Amino acid sequence: MTKRRAIPTAPEPLEAYARHFDDLFGKSNQRDEFRRYLEGLLLPTERNKTLTGLANTEPYVGAQHPRAQGMQWFLSEASWQEKQVQERRLQVLFEEPSTAPNEQGVLVIDEHGDRKKGQKTAHSGRQYLATMGKTDNGVVSVTSLWADEDVYYPLDFEPYTPADYFAEGKQDPAFRTKLRIALDLVQQAVQAHISFRAVVADNFYGEDCEFRRGLRDLNRGYVLALKPSHAWWHPKGEIGSFQEAAKAAGWERAEHPGRWIKVTRTWRSGSSQDWWALELDIRPFGPGKQERVIIATTDPATLPELTTFYLITNLPAPGSQRAQGSELVAASVEEVVRLYGLRMWVEQSYKQVKYALGWSEYQVRSDRAMRRHWQLVCCAFAFCWYHQAHAASEEPQASITQMISTEPSQKNKAEKKKEAKAPARPQVSWPKALRAVRAWLEPWVLLQRFWQAWSTHPPPPQLQSLVDCLGRGQALFLYGTF
Repeated sequence: MTKRRAIPTAPEPLEAYARHFDDLFGKSNQRDEFRRYLEGLLLPTERNKTLTGLANTEPYVGAQHPRAQGMQWFLSEASWQEKQVQERRLQVLFEEPSTAPNEQGVLVIDEHGDRKKGQKTAHSGRQYLATMGKTDNGVVSVTSLWADEDVYYPLDFEPYTPADYFAEGKQDPAFRTKLRIALDLVQQAVQAHISFRAVVADNFYGEDCEFRRGLRDLNRGYVLALKPSHAWWHPKGEIGSFQEAAKAAGWERAEHPGRWIKVTRTWRSGSSQDWWALELDIRPFGPGKQERVIIATTDPATLPELTTFYLITNLPAPGSQRAQGSELVAASVEEVVRLYGLRMWVEQSYKQVKYALGWSEYQVRSDRAMRRHWQLVCCAFAFCWYHQAHAASEEPQASITQMISTEPSQKNKAEKKKEAKAPARPQVSWPKALRAVRAWLEPWVLLQRFWQAWSTHPPPPQLQSLVDCLGRGQALFLYGTF
């Protein structure tokens, strides 16, 4: 067997992550482009994550540079399979205990739309873009995200193709609605044996009876939102809307809540807030029915728009007859509110992959290249969790700034002893994990670029020593005082 050709390595932490994928790339230039692409995505966004930006070539003019052309080929023509990369990315996440799925997490379904000019980009068309809140020309993708209180990451995605692309429009057998795509993503997660407590989504999915029926056919629990204007058939004189049900629940004030139940929501920062929840027991809903409906709000008297949930779920109530004969685990009102609260991570996740990693800044037009770009963005997103988990398990290393500092420590023994007894720091958020990566990756890349632009000679020993330390993942403290 021919020995594999050596390629320029990435910094040690990124190189260790990239080696998990090496057997999926048959050629050395593909393995090299994979590393360079991840580096470009993880670097700060002084420039858009277009091909010229990722390859560090001049905008527009530099599109013909060999580095940019190599990335274009890697995305559009190279012989690697993005689905295999996705399976390996999830395998690496699932093997790490801190990021493995568990029964307390949820599968969040959502859609994202990004503006795109012209008609040459695959799947683009004039359609409603939820992130912009209006109809415009762009690309919409349906995504699935796994999340619990600590960790969240995208599982899968699928672009929505407008009906104009099909000969028979919406009647074409190949056409799939966003709801059909969402149900397929849930089914794929079930077939992959990914653990989650329930499927969570907003009112676009909650209002659709066929989508809820499809989840029940898969024997999956769900907590979906309904519109505030949602109503149901009822005889004259009976309750037929959420507002009427809330008014009839007997709320006066916190000391006399009527049928409202106090729910304490605890945030990641450790702060908490009192909410109030009401489970409706009226004509179409109730403990013995197939579905339950719950109102959760910060103010039962006014039902403020931004802090009020209207939820529908098929998770049975504890102690009910349905709970005894159902395979679904019973969920209290507090548990239902907690599960839907995890949906907020999908908004945070999309902002991060869009603005920090360049999800929508792809400079390609074909369907294949677009899917590959998105898959590589997901790999960069997952690397931050991977690096955080492995950095936490290793011995803490002093930063380069601390290693070269000559100032004497001003802390006395009592302060040092107090620090030694301090409790372990809680798990950091993804933005902090990204900053920790950039603290060694950004100077490692930029110092080499600057020196190569300045001189063709090897760098001096002091500079090379600094670059070597950064390549081992030893970070510079970028916010020190000078």
